[in-house]
Amino acid sequence: MNDTQWDYSGKTVVITGGGSGIGAELAVAFAGAGARVIIGGRNSDRLHAVCARQSGIEAREVDVTRPEAMDTLFADLNTVDVVIANAGAAHSAPVHKTSFEDWQSMLAVNLSGVFLTLQAGLARVQAGGRLLAVASTAGLKGYPYVAPYCAAKHGVIGLVRSLALEIGDKGITVNALCPGFTDTPLLEDSLQTIMDKTGRSREKAYALLARRNPQGRLVTTEEVVATALWAASPGASAINGQALAIAGGEV
Repeated sequence: MNDTQWDYSGKTVVITGGGSGIGAELAVAFAGAGARVIIGGRNSDRLHAVCARQSGIEAREVDVTRPEAMDTLFADLNTVDVVIANAGAAHSAPVHKTSFEDWQSMLAVNLSGVFLTLQAGLARVQAGGRLLAVASTAGLKGYPYVAPYCAAKHGVIGLVRSLALEIGDKGITVNALCPGFTDTPLLEDSLQTIMDKTGRSREKAYALLARRNPQGRLVTTEEVVATALWAASPGASAINGQALAIAGGEV
């Protein structure tokens, strides 16, 4: 998605989880709007495939759950204009079948990873900068079979609100993007759980998720990207500490 409405020429944007889904589309869009974009992730092949889609994107292998890795990601960047903590993962299981290891894994990538990304990025962001966390409607309500994911995303919202109050007087904003069910590879786990639990076909499982949205459809990555481009713009300078639902009225 290249949206010519926005001009990020001369800006530096760092995006974690940039190898697929929303992160990849964010990278392409910001680079297409003129920014230098650094994408981080664990899969080198996927990262470089995104780089091949649009000039201005640089790939760096990184594990967002490791503090030293996040420090390294930002080490050679004197200043950063936009930091987007997007890396995430989802695992579906009822609570009584969720192992402590699964619980810890979901919190590590979906909550601690966001904390480490924003913390490391904050040291490089100056007045006028933007910190964004890609959360979820799961940070605003509950969903069955994804309790650890929901808990982590609720934590992200709390982190964003607290940090926004801490640094509001520095001219830096912190906000969370909260998409509803979005048509990305991450959706596959939810679809598989529905198929396994109900015996529905993939098509019917897909329709079941779409019905959660009052508009009767899934959110598109283009809609999430458009919100991010706006939230990172000068026109959104008064938007701070907000959880921006992109969900067709679901929440």
